[in-house]
Amino acid sequence: MVISAKTSDSSFSTVGASLPTATKTNRDQLRKTIRAARKSLSATEQSQASLSACQHMLDTLQTKKAQHVALYLTHDGELATPPLVEALWQRGIQTYLPRLHPFNAGQLLFLHYTPDTPMQPNQFGILEPQLDVRAIMPIERLDVVITPLVAFDLKGNRMGMGGGYYDRTLANWQQKGKPLPMGYAHDCQQVTSLPCEHWDVPLPFIITPSRVLTF
Repeated sequence: MVISAKTSDSSFSTVGASLPTATKTNRDQLRKTIRAARKSLSATEQSQASLSACQHMLDTLQTKKAQHVALYLTHDGELATPPLVEALWQRGIQTYLPRLHPFNAGQLLFLHYTPDTPMQPNQFGILEPQLDVRAIMPIERLDVVITPLVAFDLKGNRMGMGGGYYDRTLANWQQKGKPLPMGYAHDCQQVTSLPCEHWDVPLPFIITPSRVLTF
């Protein structure tokens, strides 16, 4: 593991050291604990975190020469992505958002996202692009997929909300070499250890407000 782009700003706290490992507690309880921790951040803390993480992500994407980047819209206290979206647009980088596949349960589609993209809430209350076949981007043509997550550890393991959408989407990325997955999370979402199942896809990069983790 390599940790870079550290900051001395004490406002980005890591609570993972005080949390139990996921092997010793119920996954649902761990999700509840982490979600409560990130939602407890003040508006100022959220804003500072999103701006710091945005700069780390932009620097990382530049090193990868990424031009087609999928990401998510903030929900449930997640690390805010609007500053990142705006910065990507300003740099001429094409952005894409996931939407639930209308025919294949458990699968995601990625659609081109612009300021004029029509949006609608899905079954989880998360905004996603309205289905337009002209805007669909094949997963293998994306350079990077920035994934939301609930918890991560220092081995690159990721815990999502339990639906498995991103694990299915990224299952073969190493064989194909694309798209490169990158986690995006608050520092307080770090835990000591996460158990791994055979379907779990570890992340080679995790960007937080205080650092860039590479595995």
